[in-house]
Amino acid sequence: MENITVQEVKDRLDNGEDFCFIDVREVWEYEEDNIGAQNIPLAEIPNKIPDLAELKEAEIVIHCKSGKRASQAQMYLRQQGFGKVINMTGGIDAFRAAGF
Repeated sequence: MENITVQEVKDRLDNGEDFCFIDVREVWEYEEDNIGAQNIPLAEIPNKIPDLAELKEAEIVIHCKSGKRASQAQMYLRQQGFGKVINMTGGIDAFRAAGF
């Protein structure tokens, strides 16, 4: 499975890059702290496949709190035919620990 570091994500955000960025944490976690990703909780991913279908060939960066749920979402989306799904290593915890 492909990963991206928090520094790489921070650089891309700072540079204004346009990429699909999904936070798979629960809504309440997202509301407490987020870094601008679209919130689709892990349990809702299967229901969102039709909405995400146009992104099957696009790069999708996924994150959660620490990386576990994002890994699960990454594996599921790959099984559904999404070609380039990337997990932000360490999740938002690592992002904040890096001082971002």
